[in-house]
Amino acid sequence: MKIIIVGGGFGGLKLARKLSNKKGVEILLIDKFNYHQFQPLFYQVATAGLDASNIAFPLRKAFQHSKNIRIRVAELKEIKASENKIITGAGEERYDILVLATGADTNFFGNQQLEEHAFPMKSTVEALQLRFKLVQNFEDALTATNEEDLQRLMNIVVVGGGPTGVEISGALAEMKRYVLPKNYPELDLSKMNIFLLEGTQKTLAHMSEFSSDRSRKYLEKLGVKVMTGSHVKDYDGKNIQLQDGQTIPSATVLWAAGIKGNIPGGIDKSLIARGNRIKVDRQNKVIGSQNIYAIGDLAYMETPKYPQGHPQVATTAIQQAKLLAENLLKINADKTDLEEYEYKDKGTMATVGKNLAVVDIPKPKLHFGGWLAWMIWMSLHLMLILGVKNKFFVFLNWLYNYISYDQSLLIFKEFKNQKK
Repeated sequence: MKIIIVGGGFGGLKLARKLSNKKGVEILLIDKFNYHQFQPLFYQVATAGLDASNIAFPLRKAFQHSKNIRIRVAELKEIKASENKIITGAGEERYDILVLATGADTNFFGNQQLEEHAFPMKSTVEALQLRFKLVQNFEDALTATNEEDLQRLMNIVVVGGGPTGVEISGALAEMKRYVLPKNYPELDLSKMNIFLLEGTQKTLAHMSEFSSDRSRKYLEKLGVKVMTGSHVKDYDGKNIQLQDGQTIPSATVLWAAGIKGNIPGGIDKSLIARGNRIKVDRQNKVIGSQNIYAIGDLAYMETPKYPQGHPQVATTAIQQAKLLAENLLKINADKTDLEEYEYKDKGTMATVGKNLAVVDIPKPKLHFGGWLAWMIWMSLHLMLILGVKNKFFVFLNWLYNYISYDQSLLIFKEFKNQKK
């Protein structure tokens, strides 16, 4: 059985590892990058807590001992389902089974100005672009002569009160409090504002009331200006306009307000559900297809427990990949006892800052925050990072930052394709 997996994120990587060295199975793993990116820590790359290499792991290294897995760096252009082949930037490839694990990208909801000027954070490259933009703003603020221009450079706006928005807002607030006074003693940092805009009435809306309330208190304690019920109308690179008429001058806007699935060409538009996700059955097979599957953020599966689809988190992708691997091996062995997927909620967590995090555990039903939640968050993320070397360097960076309240990676460098 020749299986093509498109995407080396949490789902695609887990599926390939589960099928590694299995008899009767040949795997081709395709990704536009030659490395796996640990997305939950992008915000730490953006705020100079970690280097990009700490959270990236070479795909070829992950499968050095796999005899049945090949890697290709290419971008999927189109699926030709009737011919059982795909078109990539590197040519054509035929398959018996195709698994789409292309994940999701930033959703600007059709606003071209926002897309042009605001900063997304769905890759290490985008995280680095944001880091370099932040540092350049501080350098420019040192020589700003106009008060309005200075304030614009000192205002940072984060749009979206989910985990990404909450985590990077907290990291920026700690940078303002502990790092920038040492690096930029000439700047009046009392003028620096970090705004977190959220359209609903609470941060971390998908978590418990306890975690939502606690996260807001933590953010406000760190000095973040949390503005719930705030809807962005537009952003021209200088001023962000809200639906209620308010305007916030800012040279840097981070967009963390939505994601959309990366759907390749060749997918029937009738199969696209809300969030730009592909409709699949309980075995992750694309509706109406015989041999095409979708997993993770790209898959839209309705179940009695989750009639609006499953949460777009790493746990979902990993669980679906595990079950799909088992089912594909059964199919290859001509077995018919295939299992159906249901999300097993193991809990949700988010960190806000040093010793500040929130955790929800469904069974037993527990909600707690503070230092213990922060330690659990760090331990779990450290376990999930690929590679002993990466784990070691991430741990060292965290330890150094914890003791010194410093970020040695806060350096500026010219970056191609950086947004103006």
